[in-house]
This record gives sequence, structure tokens and C-alpha cells, in this order.
Amino acid sequence: MGVKEMFNLARVPSILMLGLVYLTYVLIGGVIFWRLEGELGRKDLTQLLLNKQMLLTTYSCLNQEGLEEVAQVVQRASKAGLSLKYNQTTDGFWKFTSSAVFAATVVTTIGYGNMSPTSTVGQIFCVFFALFGIPLNMVVLSRVGKYMLAVERNLSDFLEGKSRRKGCTRFCVHMFCYICGALLFFIMPMLVFQQHEGWTYSEAIYYCFITLSTIGFGDFVADNNPDKDYPDWYSVLIASWIFFGMAWLALLINHSIDILERLNAYLKKGCCGGKTQEESGSTEDNSPETQVEDDNDIKKPPITQ
Repeated sequence: MGVKEMFNLARVPSILMLGLVYLTYVLIGGVIFWRLEGELGRKDLTQLLLNKQMLLTTYSCLNQEGLEEVAQVVQRASKAGLSLKYNQTTDGFWKFTSSAVFAATVVTTIGYGNMSPTSTVGQIFCVFFALFGIPLNMVVLSRVGKYMLAVERNLSDFLEGKSRRKGCTRFCVHMFCYICGALLFFIMPMLVFQQHEGWTYSEAIYYCFITLSTIGFGDFVADNNPDKDYPDWYSVLIASWIFFGMAWLALLINHSIDILERLNAYLKKGCCGGKTQEESGSTEDNSPETQVEDDNDIKKPPITQ
């Protein structure tokens, strides 16, 4: 068995370890959510059953079938953005502005679920629109994230040239950029949403992360309350915040991925003992790039004067 085959076999325990860590992480998350939300969910269910019984007792003319019909009307009204309190729809619901925001949630894979096409043609168009829009969105966000990273690195290089402590300077620049990004894409939007949506600070910061990470549960959606009158600039601000915030958060997640990969490489090196210089040299000699260079050297005619 060659060195390359032995090295490939050495990767198997690392893959299994990563899979085990991933599975353990998911199961721990499930246990925590179960302990945090399970008991509360049972209490909410009990309270809802009591409220239902009180509703049927208070309105004696309303039976079980009538209650189900009322629930369907309420659900459809919420789906259509209709306020049962004022008999009006959300401002701009399925108009150009809301349709543009919906298109943005499709290509960014946020998918709140508060709006969705109901016609057959609209559903088919949504499939093809997402099929080409999602890769385009990923490319654009990647370019914007790389531009942000380039600006950060240029600033680090400039300050390192003015300072004697290069490592400390680069670390401070990274931390400063992270703090500015957190203020710009989390703290300031949290204050805006708390003011215009009436959410608590925890709900607002929760909505910010769920949106920018493209999880998009849909339990909180900005600019979607039919009982509120939003300013004209509100939807434009939200769209801009989502685009640049997703690019910044994607850059932050990429940094986290890089840290995890380096940690995995360090653990792998510690478990396997790393490769010796002879093995490393033989692997480099057998790489396709080295072979191409050797072939070019062979095919290149001798230089004559």
C-alpha cells in the first residue's frame, strides 16, 4: 500500500470524529430545546384548551363546527394579510414593494412563510425563479463578502505599517470590524424593530439573527402587521439590511468554518502524528500540479544560443 492510500485511510477516523461531534451537538440541542420548550408547550396547550372551552361556553350559539369555520377564516385572513380588527390588508400586500421583498426572501432562502404564491402559474414560476436566483444570490453575496474582507485586510495592512506590533494590530482591527458589524446589523436594527414593530429587545435580536442566517421561521416578520402604518422608507431599509447583513454574517460564518477546520487539522495531526517530511515530499511529487510541471519540463526544448 502506497503512502497516498495510507494517508487517505487516515482521514476516515477524522471524518467519523466530525460526524460524531455533529451528531452529539444536534442531540444536545434537541435535549436543551426539549427541556426549555417542552413543559412550556404543554402549559400553553392546556391553556388553549381552557380558552376554547370558555369560548364555547360564552358563545352558546357557537358549536365545534362553527369554531372550526371561524378558525379557518382567521387563518385565511392571516395568510392574505387581512386585519380582522380594521378590515384592511397590510400596506402593499402583494403589490410591487411586498412582491419585491418576497422575491428577495426566495433567492436568499429565508422563506418566512407569511406570503406564498397560490396560483399554479405563480408556483411554477417560483420554482424556476428560485432555481436560477439562489445561485446568483450566493455569487453576489460571496463577492460582497470578499470585498468587505479586502477592505478589512487593507486597513490591517495600513495600520500594521504604522505600528510595530503587527499581530496585535491585526487582531484589534478584526475585533473592531466585528463589533462595528454587530452594532450595524444587530443592535441598531434591534432598536428600529423594537420601535416600529412593538417587539421586545429579545424578540428583535432573535428576529435579526433568524433572518440574516436565512433560517426564517416566520414567527416574527417585519413590515407585515396589518394593524400598523409603516413609513415608506421602512421596506427599503429592511431590504438593504438583509442584503448587506447576510454578506457580513456569511463572512463571519466562513471565519468560524476556518477556525473549525484548523482545529480539526490540529486534532488530526495530534492523533495521527502528522506526516513526515519524506511522506510530504513524496505526496507533493505525486501531485497533479507537479506532474504537469515535470511534463512541461520534458516537452520543453533545450535553450540554444
